[in-house]
Amino acid sequence: MGIGFGVLGPVVAWDDAGAPVDLKGPRHRAVLARLVVARGRVVPVGGLVDALWPDPPAGAVSAVRTFVAALRRNLEPGRPPRAPARLLVTVGPGYALQAAPHAVDAWRFEAAVAAAASAPPHRAAALLGEALAWWRGPAYADFAPESWAAAERSRLEQLRLNAVEQRAQARLAAGGAAEVVPDLDAHVADHPWREDGWRLLATALYRAGRQADALGVLRRARHLLADRLGLEPGPALRRLETDILRQAGDDGAGAGPERIWADAAAAYDRAVAAGARARLESTVGLLRGLAVSGPGGLAAARDHRVQAIAAAERLGDADLTARVIGGYDVPTVWTRPDDLAQAAQIVAAAERALAALPPGAPDATRARLLATVAVESRGTAGPRGPAAAAEAERIARALGDPALLAFALDGVFVQRCHRAGLAGDRDRIGAELVGLAARNGLATFEILGHLVRVQARSALADFVAADRHAAAADALAERHERPLTGVFTAWYAALRLAATGSPDAADAYREAAARLAGAGMPGVERGLLPLALLCLRVSRGEPADPGDDPGDADGWGPYRPWAAPLLLHARGRAAEAAEALRRTPEPPPGLLLEALWCLTGRAAVLVGDRAAMARARAALAPAAHELAGAGSGMLTAGPVAHHLDRLAAALGRDEPDPPVTSRAG
Repeated sequence: MGIGFGVLGPVVAWDDAGAPVDLKGPRHRAVLARLVVARGRVVPVGGLVDALWPDPPAGAVSAVRTFVAALRRNLEPGRPPRAPARLLVTVGPGYALQAAPHAVDAWRFEAAVAAAASAPPHRAAALLGEALAWWRGPAYADFAPESWAAAERSRLEQLRLNAVEQRAQARLAAGGAAEVVPDLDAHVADHPWREDGWRLLATALYRAGRQADALGVLRRARHLLADRLGLEPGPALRRLETDILRQAGDDGAGAGPERIWADAAAAYDRAVAAGARARLESTVGLLRGLAVSGPGGLAAARDHRVQAIAAAERLGDADLTARVIGGYDVPTVWTRPDDLAQAAQIVAAAERALAALPPGAPDATRARLLATVAVESRGTAGPRGPAAAAEAERIARALGDPALLAFALDGVFVQRCHRAGLAGDRDRIGAELVGLAARNGLATFEILGHLVRVQARSALADFVAADRHAAAADALAERHERPLTGVFTAWYAALRLAATGSPDAADAYREAAARLAGAGMPGVERGLLPLALLCLRVSRGEPADPGDDPGDADGWGPYRPWAAPLLLHARGRAAEAAEALRRTPEPPPGLLLEALWCLTGRAAVLVGDRAAMARARAALAPAAHELAGAGSGMLTAGPVAHHLDRLAAALGRDEPDPPVTSRAG
């Protein structure tokens, strides 16, 4: 990635590995900062002299050249003697910094803010949240008194404040009213002259059901503006105050959505006793909606779900517990849980509920518990998950219950990746889900079906069909307000670029990863970007790039065991790579199974481990017609057939072909 520069705080630089670069003394940093401010334009030596000294001493020009030379040595330590500089270059009478657009945090910040302006709310909030996290203090913090930095510092600070408000607006649009209140409260306290901050804070309070607090904020704004600036609130604040006083949304045809929600919740609170068991069952319905509402909702739903199950078990009512567990029929398209320990807890609770069901319990209740076991045990080996999925499907088909069958088919889908080469099976499941859900108005399961088909058709290199299903999923998501769908279709778009050899694939993966960050799906997010970049290089026949290594075990998430041998080999540590390969486990069941086997096969060829080559070849043989990893809808390591050819060549063609497991197996 090259040298990076940070000016959103004290001026710093980082090398490829993220380690700080020694920039020497304050005047060296001042030269660098002045060149960053120029954004690639030439700064004459005289301009640098003026930036460094109010009253330049004799020899100032020579001193500047010495500073530049020292910076060059530290910024390009591998440059041969007398080779021209590539980063801090001499141009005519001065110098210029020829940094890439992404190399300076301030430039990346501006690009992210611009991209967020046209992005959907959840995407915009994620982009801006990541961009604001790059700030380490005031811009050019160590050069606050310098006149040459003043305009740029002011411009960047205004951009930052706009981004804070833009992010709050996006989070409001995504339904996160209560969550933005603390941040906005601090924002207006620090910047009381910004009317947009007051407007957003009052709006958030109002949408969170705190009408009196919203009006109180508007009164505070009025007083502060009048006392400090001698101004009356602008038209936007005045209009908002009027709308709140009139309980905006009541246009003569009835109350607006927020008011209806508040009234209904208050009525429920009055009518249903606090300790009533009906509250637990009602909570599950609320959590289902919360889980598909967006990032914050998904994470909150997971936590509250476990609490609801525990509360139901404490009551000792087996039937109620079964309904609480099985009622959470939220679809999943990813084969690794977001929280493995929590998933295991839910499976255990579902098994206890199944064992405790009386003989006359409804078949539908039993099927929902079985489907829950299948969905929550995804990504783990063993017969229980597939058996539970099959039994749930059998019961659902016998009952003729479309919603129950859709939930059961989700369990069948996530269990149908226990070996390589099953994309065709998953495609058939996705096709049934799409038809079943469309006929019965099950929008969330219809989206699931389209995403399943995006994954499966990608694995089969049928991108015409995959494009069609991605577009259908996006259209349904927009109509039914399912913002997380766009995270998966953004990754699909990056995968498509990778599979078709586009040079923009790596950047597309990074953009998709930015959208995934903070989406509330750690089971998807952890390690996915470095794995995608590694698979991209493998698909191109290139060695691993140590620069793509996040540098710690957590950065690779669960995928480090399969990446480590390739990374070690790329660093010239062949013996350690061979030892790491010997410790690498077989890939677990999941949508990335083929990709991880391809990484194992590639490492085995590099270190000459024939046993590992044979295992990889046998495991991958049933998927010879697929793109490795593309069944995830997220990334690919290239055609499985190419990997099989390399393994066969390394093993010797006189060996018999590995057995191919039946596709029905």
